[in-house]
Amino acid sequence: MDATPNPLLMDGADALDLPAFDRIRPAHFAPALDHAMALHRAEIAALVAQAAVPDFDNTLAAFDRAGALLRRIEAVFHNLTASATSPELQAVQRDLAAPLSAHWSAVQQDGGLFDRIDAVYRDRERAGLTPEQQRLVERTQRDFARAGAELAPEQRAEFAALGSELAELNARFGQNVLHDEAAFTLALTDTEALAGLPDWLSAAALQAGAERGLAHPVITLNRSLIVPFLGFSPRRDLRETAWRAWIGRGEQDGAHDNRPLARRILALRARQAALMGCADYAEFKLADTMALAPARVWALLDEVWERALPALDAERAMLCEAMAAAGVDHELQAWDWRYWAEQVRQSRYALDEAVLKPYFALPNMVAAAFDCAQQLFGLRFERRDDLRAYHADVDVYQVSDAAGQAVGLFLHDNFSRPSKRSGAWMSTLALQHRNGEGGAASLPVVLNNNNFAKGAPDQPTLLSPDDVRTLFHEFGHGLHGLLSDVGYSRLSGTDVLRDFVELPSQLFEHWGVEREVLRRHARHWQTGETLPEAWLDRLEAARRFGQAYETVRYTASAIVDLAAHQSAVPVDDVVAFERELMAERGLPDDAGLNHRLPHFQHLFSGDGYAAGYYVYLWAEVLEADAWDAFAEAGNAFDPVLAARLKACIYSRGDSVEPGAAYRAFRGRDALIAPMLRGRGLID
Repeated sequence: MDATPNPLLMDGADALDLPAFDRIRPAHFAPALDHAMALHRAEIAALVAQAAVPDFDNTLAAFDRAGALLRRIEAVFHNLTASATSPELQAVQRDLAAPLSAHWSAVQQDGGLFDRIDAVYRDRERAGLTPEQQRLVERTQRDFARAGAELAPEQRAEFAALGSELAELNARFGQNVLHDEAAFTLALTDTEALAGLPDWLSAAALQAGAERGLAHPVITLNRSLIVPFLGFSPRRDLRETAWRAWIGRGEQDGAHDNRPLARRILALRARQAALMGCADYAEFKLADTMALAPARVWALLDEVWERALPALDAERAMLCEAMAAAGVDHELQAWDWRYWAEQVRQSRYALDEAVLKPYFALPNMVAAAFDCAQQLFGLRFERRDDLRAYHADVDVYQVSDAAGQAVGLFLHDNFSRPSKRSGAWMSTLALQHRNGEGGAASLPVVLNNNNFAKGAPDQPTLLSPDDVRTLFHEFGHGLHGLLSDVGYSRLSGTDVLRDFVELPSQLFEHWGVEREVLRRHARHWQTGETLPEAWLDRLEAARRFGQAYETVRYTASAIVDLAAHQSAVPVDDVVAFERELMAERGLPDDAGLNHRLPHFQHLFSGDGYAAGYYVYLWAEVLEADAWDAFAEAGNAFDPVLAARLKACIYSRGDSVEPGAAYRAFRGRDALIAPMLRGRGLID
């Protein structure tokens, strides 16, 4: 590396600025992170060495400020490894996974630091603290306890070593999935292979091929390509090939096989739980959630599962009826389901996605999301073409409130590419807080990543209704980060209990299907024609169709997750475990799971959703009940409700216990019935 200053160590003077992505190279990260970790250790040492009696300001607020440089560099690093990686960056990621994990373990297991934090914790109710300060004390003390701070020295060391090994395994797991996704293409080289595909899908496949240096269209394992291909292609043989590649990610013999990694990760987590005195990892993980214990999660999953299987039978009967009418006599298989569901959707609801998508051009749907944010929360989004992100496809916006005051920056990264992991997610480069040096405030820098199949150069990217849902979902997470209004970084934005974090995102999906919103923004990209009212009627009527299929697939994955992390015996063969459990549960082969264990990145690319994939359903109970408040008001943009939603949910971060935050918005605890109705599981 040359002798020029490391761009990761150059602090921008403007809070509304971005890192110098054009100058950052993989080789910059190791020295920058080494420097930042050393600085963080020095800050902690000074905090511990002070002679003053521990109090909130000199211990909790000071600890919350410490490590600001490290967190800033880590944010850049993790965003690039997810969104714009390379072999060089992946090598750095593998090399740094264990040292970074060891650093944070050492911080949270520092006995002197914990003694000071614990002293403030024990005195918190007598110290005249604000409710938010008390919350910070409680959450920080719990963070340390769950990181092993209360263990005996030998156990602390083992817990930290387990964390370091897990960090390496998590990085390798995610890289292996990305390898399998990038390595597969299904070539569509003749007219027959393209037959039956709508023009937009053929164009997207051609664009995917061009991005890979190919002259012909290809189907990749990007969800925005493979899912519609499975829905539209009449070529059953090609559907089977694509489907097998999709479900087989991470399950190929050789250097990128995730099966031994998943097995080892489960074993290490079980040992972590044992060190903490828990019966299993699920018990350990769920202790710091709204659910609190596996039994409450199982009660929810079991109720939904028992209702969804009969509903799936009813959907299957419709598909089989369509197959019989078409003279098809083969058995319905997993690679057939989406194709025949599309035939039923078109025949029963006169709803053809190929006709719908021209009304859902990406720029229009982004404008719709921004418009909803303005109507609800007074936010305005202005492009900042002068700011360069890490990829040319990333749009940068400055966000302001109704009074014109800067709120933060928002980065929109919408397109799939080989260097980007699959899925959709929200992340940050900076968190909102007011606890900088000298009380300086920090504005949030929020990113949304989607994986839409990019349109041809002369055409916009067209979204399916499911893509629109994804766009609004991730934007809901983005708003949760942008609207944060708390004093301390530990309590900021989306850093909340995992089964609460999906509430703001899933709730915002509702505005993406609101008639008022679609009437204004769903316009044909060529003619400007608004989506006809008859089509709005059909969309609404068809909304429950396919819900049983999606519910069974999601719930099956949540069941496998929780069972694997609660298994009383080691899971030696993750594929056999999954197969036997699903056979016992009665999962039909023609439905399958959302995510199979060898490519289940929610579980194994990190621990955020480990023993916690259920959280989407838990949060759906909250959001369906919350949306009922707007339905009862008769106005999706009711100003009183919108103000309360912002004040109680979107802006509070983790400064308020989530159950109390929800009750402050709704006036009571959430009811389960709205969620069951929304999924068509009760009338």
